[in-house]
Amino acid sequence: MIFFKFFNKFLSVALTAIISLSATAIPCNSGELPEYVYLGGEPFGLKMYSDGVMIVELESYFDGSKYVCPAKKGGLKESDIIKEINGTKITSNETLREAALNSDGNTLEVTFERDNKTLTKEIVPIKNTAGNYLIGAWVRDSSAGIGTVTYYDTNENYFAGLGHGICDCDTYTLMPLASGEAVIAEISSVTKSTNGSPGSLNGYFSDKVIGKITDNCDIGIYGTFDTSLTENKEKLEVAKESELKTGKATVYTTLEGNTPKAYSIEITSISRNTNSAESFTLKVTDEELLDKAGGIVQGMSGSPIVMDGKLVGAVTHVFVNSTNEGYGIYVGNMMQNYK
Repeated sequence: MIFFKFFNKFLSVALTAIISLSATAIPCNSGELPEYVYLGGEPFGLKMYSDGVMIVELESYFDGSKYVCPAKKGGLKESDIIKEINGTKITSNETLREAALNSDGNTLEVTFERDNKTLTKEIVPIKNTAGNYLIGAWVRDSSAGIGTVTYYDTNENYFAGLGHGICDCDTYTLMPLASGEAVIAEISSVTKSTNGSPGSLNGYFSDKVIGKITDNCDIGIYGTFDTSLTENKEKLEVAKESELKTGKATVYTTLEGNTPKAYSIEITSISRNTNSAESFTLKVTDEELLDKAGGIVQGMSGSPIVMDGKLVGAVTHVFVNSTNEGYGIYVGNMMQNYK
């Protein structure tokens, strides 16, 4: 299992993956919260394909007199998302490479997105030492990892998880979603967290598909699901924001197999910023969870938190230098953000 890079030495999202994540908040949509949902807590495998390809690194080549990066010279930057070349849709690293290889060195019209704006630049590929035409851009077109389901809403037929979005590990930019699927995951072992070094849930994907990923946004992953998954699930009332408070609570997460287990925590402080993905801080107090995991580990993102018999939120981050503590998101923020 390959783990993401930490984008902050003091704070890390709690997702086991080959990508890194950000929890920057975005405004919530208005609307009434559902009264009841089904409790999650089980791990799921995420396979996501991006809408276009994201530039993660620029590379220069020797053009006979000096080193040049065609993409950079033409005005492209890291985090740009290439959508089309000469009017042909770019869907993968392979289609981008083919467009450059087949260019014969002729100018390419590249359409891309930057800061939610669609732009066009002209790029002139050059030959590398092997004689292939390239534009000098390393790109990423897909992501995969393990997270935790927070809840299932059978009224709207969707599930939510993670409590933060999936971002590229090199640029920390939210990955644009073209398609994706969620599958049942099995946890085979736990790498224990220690202060300064968050651990992880280690596991594998099964062949059982939960559903399709429909949205990757800053405060959650959302998708359709097979309703049979809720047949033996507990139905819980959704807490109002006014009911979010400090005190003893319970987190449901999975350290082995696919069956969630309840562990005791304490909510230690509250933020009343309803647009924040960091709605409160929490501390693990359960001796078993501390003994087996050292507190919060990567892969626990989305683990639901229950207080006074109501769903109040989910785990989102672990404090790297104090791994028994972290951030959580109020569940209403996740629900109001669902599109």
